[in-house]
Amino acid sequence: MPHQLNLIFYTKTDCCLCEALYEKLQQVADLGFHLETRDISQSPEWWDKYQYEVPVLYAIVDDQPAILLPRLSPRAKTPQLRQMLSKYIAP
Repeated sequence: MPHQLNLIFYTKTDCCLCEALYEKLQQVADLGFHLETRDISQSPEWWDKYQYEVPVLYAIVDDQPAILLPRLSPRAKTPQLRQMLSKYIAP
């Protein structure tokens, strides 16, 4: 049985890197993960932690502690994202 994958995506408005990653995440949605998007401007804690780091993506596999996923290059293609996320879904 495949693992349940939840993703937490920290983003902010007017961030072209965030928009590009979000678009790629939409293209691989068929992998069956749940995506929670968090706008860092909505929380001072998130803002302090991620203002210079977004986009940031965490994975939670089967209710285990969150894992910070490697940051993809802005030039990364959708198949690279698919391959990275598939590692966390496969049994």
